Amino acid sequence: INTCNGFYCDSFAPNKPYKPTIWTEAWSGWFTEFGGPMHHRPVQDLAFAVARFIQKGGSSVNYYMYHGGTNFGRTAGGPFVTTSYDYDAPIDEYGLIRQPKYGHLKELHKAIKMCEKTLVSTDPVVTSLGNKQQAHVYSSESGDCSAFLANYDTESASRVLFNNVHYNLPPWSISILPDCRNAVFNTAKVGVQTSQMEMLPTNTANFQWQSYLEDLSSLDDSSTFTTQGLLEQINVTRDTSDYLWYMTSVDIGETESFLHGGELPTLIIQSTGHAVHIFVNGQLSGIHTNKESVMQLLHTEEVCRESEMCSDDIKH
Repeated sequence: INTCNGFYCDSFAPNKPYKPTIWTEAWSGWFTEFGGPMHHRPVQDLAFAVARFIQKGGSSVNYYMYHGGTNFGRTAGGPFVTTSYDYDAPIDEYGLIRQPKYGHLKELHKAIKMCEKTLVSTDPVVTSLGNKQQAHVYSSESGDCSAFLANYDTESASRVLFNNVHYNLPPWSISILPDCRNAVFNTAKVGVQTSQMEMLPTNTANFQWQSYLEDLSSLDDSSTFTTQGLLEQINVTRDTSDYLWYMTSVDIGETESFLHGGELPTLIIQSTGHAVHIFVNGQLSGIHTNKESVMQLLHTEEVCRESEMCSDDIKH
């Protein structure tokens, strides 16, 4: 069963028509990186995304994250991600409720639950209510009816007519009508109290920042070995270090054309590692932090010109 991860999954469809439509990661926020901003996703937008997914026949939604967490030691969620995995979640990394995100989503799912009987009975009938407005109507054989009235306009509110009744829809919002008449919830209208956490000093001792300098000079013949290709880091370092050090040498002759042509050579490293730091003659020459295979060095006078030779030497 294929599923969807993302901020919006209303356009997702399973690879077979008989399979359920599942949203495995509804992103409530995003990672926090060292030196980067704190990412916040408005609950109105998150509620709109979930309601839009359900109105189009979505079967299951899993929030990522719903309860934030904290990583400890050297464990983190990715390259340069802080040890906080709060993710702007409805329940923060301290276990405290984050309002209005928690309460607004609670009201959203309460409204969806009221539509349960019709949602599991049939597929929706979609009708246009305007240029950027739609109604998704679910009806069961027993006569039950539920409706989702959507306004996809990001700037303007809309007044729509549905079942001979007028409804006001704020921009970028969905109203849920469990009985096809009474709107019990709108994704853009937050009715719960907003709260903000305030950090206060305590009498407990503060944690101290620590740094660790890896002593490369202590490497002796007993801790080094020669191999072909890049290695699986966790199997080599046994989680005792964040770094796996590769050392090589490249002999550059006086006739190398790049020494006279001024072009910047390229070092190719075939790796899917999180991050690579390149040192040439002890000087930091480049940093690579994604999964592409090519890094352009910052200082290139001392590295080889031919990329094929570089690749083979580095891998050895």
